[in-house]
Formats: sequence, C-alpha cells, structure tokens
Amino acid sequence: MTTMRKLALFLLPPFSLAGCNVDVMQPRGEGAASIAELIWIFTVLSAAIWLLVVGVLLVALARRRVHVRFEPLPEQPAGERVATRTVGACVVLTGIIVAALTFLSYMTGKSLADLGDHAGLTVEIKAQQWWWEVTYDDPAPSKILTTADEIHIPVGRPVRFRLTSTDVIHSFWVPRLAGKQDLIPNQTNEITIRAAKPGVYRAPCAEYCGLQHAHMATYVVAQPVDEFESWRDAQLKPAAQPGDPEAQRGELVFATRGCAMCHAIRGTSAGGHVAPDLTHIASRRTIAAGTLPMSRGSLAAWIRNPQGIKPGSNMPEVDLSPDELNAVVAYLVTLK
Repeated sequence: MTTMRKLALFLLPPFSLAGCNVDVMQPRGEGAASIAELIWIFTVLSAAIWLLVVGVLLVALARRRVHVRFEPLPEQPAGERVATRTVGACVVLTGIIVAALTFLSYMTGKSLADLGDHAGLTVEIKAQQWWWEVTYDDPAPSKILTTADEIHIPVGRPVRFRLTSTDVIHSFWVPRLAGKQDLIPNQTNEITIRAAKPGVYRAPCAEYCGLQHAHMATYVVAQPVDEFESWRDAQLKPAAQPGDPEAQRGELVFATRGCAMCHAIRGTSAGGHVAPDLTHIASRRTIAAGTLPMSRGSLAAWIRNPQGIKPGSNMPEVDLSPDELNAVVAYLVTLK
C-alpha cells in the first residue's frame, strides 16, 4: 500500500454502498486499483489545500483591525510587493496542481485503455429493463454461449466487455473490479476488466433506468482459469432431460403454456429470445436480476406473481394451477 493511500485511509476510512455489498475502496481488479489510487490522490490533495486555505483565513481573521480608521492608510511598498509575490506564487502553484492532476487522470485513463490490448475473451452484455443478457463470443459458433444475470470470468486475464442496450441508458459497474461504462441504445461501448483475486462481485446498474432500477444487478464471478473453463464447458451443454415424472410434466407445461415463447432452453423446443435464457438457470445464484435468491420458493413466487415482486417488469403473470406451478418449478431446478 502506498504512503499516499495509507494517509488517505487514516483521514477517510473506506465506505460501502448501502445494499450493494461492495467496498469500492478495496479494489480486486487492476482497473479499480488505478481508479482508487487516483481518488486517494485527489482527496488528500484537496483536503490539504482546504486546510491551508482555512488556516490562512483564520490567521487573517485573528489579525484583523479592530479600530475603524477614517484617515487614508499609509503606503507600505514592501508589504504590497510581498502580497503581490504571494498571490502570484499561489496562482502559479494552482496551475501546476491542476496540470499535475490532469496528467494523472490522463495516465490512469491510458492504463485502463491499454488493458483492452491484451484481452483474450470478449463478452457482450445487452442491458434490458430490467435484466442483463450475457453472450460469450468465440470464433467457433458452437462455442458461443448466451446466459443471463451472472457473469463468469477467469482470474488474471483481461476480459473485454462490449456493452449496449435495447431500451434506455443503463450503466455497467463492478465497483471492486473496474469503473463505470454506459450502455446506450444503438451504440457499443467497451470496458476491459482483469480480476486480481477470485471472488463474487456484485455489479449494480449505475444509471437510473426506470421503475425497477434498484432491482437490476448482476454478479461477476471471478474464478481460476481451469474452473472458468469447466464452468463454460458445462454451460455450453444443452439442458439435461428430466428423469422425475413431475419435472417431465413441468417441461411439458413450460412448452405449452407460453413460457417457451419468451424463454430459451437449449436442447428443447423452447426458443424465445425476449427474456433470459434458462438453459442452466438453477446454477445461478439469483433470479430476476439479483432480486431473489435461487430456490424453489423464489422460482414459485416469481412465476406466480412477478408484478408483485418486480412491478413493471415484462414478465407476465401466467395462470397456472398449483399442480402446474409445482411441476414447472420441479423442472426448472433440474436445469443446472
């Protein structure tokens, strides 16, 4: 840890965003570390300047004249020259500080941009109200993977994210790994992330995007390279056929009651593309873009009353009987 950061930690302890389960000042990625260092430099320097200005102001107030003088003040050439030189020096120093901070900002931005030159993996993220579509590109079409609301990346390797939106402006932000980048309709922006340590990092949408903006999160799971490759190979496989009779009935209900018109499950007749891909939904940590933890109860509640959980979402209420609902949930929990 640098001396500058130690001093900053002493002056301003790290903080966490409420509800985000992240500590933005303890980075775990190269990009976030560069940004954090820049923040500490700006903070400490600004605090020092503020203290200096306040100190000068207090000295001036302490030395103010308490008696009103009506006669003209005597000329003090020596004092006026000192004041002129002091003001001039302060102006020059201000220019130097502004130039230095501008240079540091430029170098930080350059270092972030240089990460993209070494990226070996490209992930396309498409933001929608209110969830994230995630596609892993690959030269071989059979290895292109589409999932939703959970992103896996290998530790130590730069990953290029290509970002766009289908509706309004969103913002992709993984506080402990990198800075923010907007997702704009009809435009593709890029950001490169390299995770330094394994872990699960929450990534909230950082741009107000509508009624359920607060319920639009994804999780970035940084894994050792071999674990990431194993995960990707498993995700590329089609959905396993259910062996349980109730789950088999659930697959039939899913295909015939409208679910397959919106959702895709590879290896089945379900081929919808307007809602999250559910091929391996049971392997994810959450559903509804981080709104509920993955469980049978959460799945049942979401299917039964999505508008009660996430008002305004595009998930319609499906009129299923209790037996049909239980069957669909039994089927979905097999999709690992």
